[in-house]
Amino acid sequence: MVAGTEPFDQYVDGEWVGGEGEPFESTNPATGERIATFEHASSADVARAVEAARAAAPAWREQSYVDRAEVLWDVYAELRERKQELGEIVTRECGKEISEGLADIEEAAHMVEWAAGNARHPHGDVVPSEIAGKDAYMRRRPRGVVGCITPWNFPVAIPFWHMAVSLVEGNTVVWKPAEQTPYCGRIVAELFDDAGVPPGVFNVVQGYGETGAALVDDDRVDTILFTGSAEVGHLIDETLGGRPGRTCSLEMGGKNAVVVTEAADLDIAVHAAVMSAFKTTGQRCVSAERLIVHADVYDEFRDRFVDAAERVAVGDPLDESTFMGPLIDADGVSKFREYNALAREEGATVLVDRAELDADEIPEGHADGHWVGPFVYEMDYDPDSRVLREEVFGPHVALIPYRGGIEHAVEIHDAVEYGLAGAVVSEDYRQLNYYRDEAKAGLAYGNLPCIGAEIQLPFGGLGKSGKGSPSAREVIEAVTDRTAWTLNNEKEIEMAQGLSAELRFEE
Repeated sequence: MVAGTEPFDQYVDGEWVGGEGEPFESTNPATGERIATFEHASSADVARAVEAARAAAPAWREQSYVDRAEVLWDVYAELRERKQELGEIVTRECGKEISEGLADIEEAAHMVEWAAGNARHPHGDVVPSEIAGKDAYMRRRPRGVVGCITPWNFPVAIPFWHMAVSLVEGNTVVWKPAEQTPYCGRIVAELFDDAGVPPGVFNVVQGYGETGAALVDDDRVDTILFTGSAEVGHLIDETLGGRPGRTCSLEMGGKNAVVVTEAADLDIAVHAAVMSAFKTTGQRCVSAERLIVHADVYDEFRDRFVDAAERVAVGDPLDESTFMGPLIDADGVSKFREYNALAREEGATVLVDRAELDADEIPEGHADGHWVGPFVYEMDYDPDSRVLREEVFGPHVALIPYRGGIEHAVEIHDAVEYGLAGAVVSEDYRQLNYYRDEAKAGLAYGNLPCIGAEIQLPFGGLGKSGKGSPSAREVIEAVTDRTAWTLNNEKEIEMAQGLSAELRFEE
């Protein structure tokens, strides 16, 4: 359980401190019950956290990679020991079913293991010089203070994508968790406190959008790592774009698709589509809201997918028989229903409408939860359709038939501003390779759902979906500066490209 008394504090400079803003509550999206109350950080609170991180940065940087990683190894051990307990807390606070709650903790442990293990791996690159008497190589140095802003749907895993690498590379951190999952944020802070992280190296400020904005606006924060909505991510990019010395790495949303060709194995195709559309109740940035299906297999695929959508198990997320839990909050339900209505306005034929669940489908004692079921429709591709271009973030899925080759399917696939994730299902390797090479997606899958993240792979998108990849090896680029170091080993100076090193003087 979380230590301390409510409202729960911020974690700044190694201490639990109150916030100056109005306290706010975390609620269980499956039941509507209050989980806990939290202090809200004001802009002054954020400034104090940044100052603490800045003051701690020199001493933290002076430690070795291995010494910095020791803190992370202690966190790793606690994640492993408390996996069941912490997974249930994730499920209670963000509503995803229990196997996903447990996977959230497992993924966090994997990321800590990768980052801490990397402390003993080679760093830097030796680059041959064209001058035999010179050595050249790359060195990295931490940027300083890293601000991390993370989403509610992976409330433990994604923070560790950002923070584990940042800390091992020698940066200090100020983290703003999602306002929907502050309880998970508090738990992560306790893990670091238990591990004995030095004061100021790791700090947590809780609150709504203005808390994150204060972190972005503070010029003492060298890098912002963000995972969340495209709307907020683009505001961050615009804010930092004209500020020298500051940078960001952003992973945002998508209007993702699964392409099912005429050469698909339909058993794989239906399985992959159901996973892509309904896992986490469609609330993953990589969830598929479009299924682009070849006309030759369309009817059979549609019938099988509709049957699955009508039967997919919606229920208590702590029950292991549940596939889909609730949406995160009332705003999510409202947006879901708004886009369902828009689909009808734009001429869609509705195939499954479980948006309003019957009373007997809602678990006992959960009537105040944010319950919805799948909404599935079919419509021909229309480049002007909003419902086929705009992200919904829920179990809202369009079936779009296509004719012709894989080229036409990829054309439809790419006809959105986003480029985060997508998948192709086919037994024809030429179709798989065409999709791999041509589809606009930072994360692409063949004969798989378009979900899933192995922590050693970059996780980021193209177009409106992102800038950089705030995870795995690529995040090192965002949180370090690189120096190309060249050393002359000879007594004379010789230059590359034939540039003369002769000094000439007037008589």
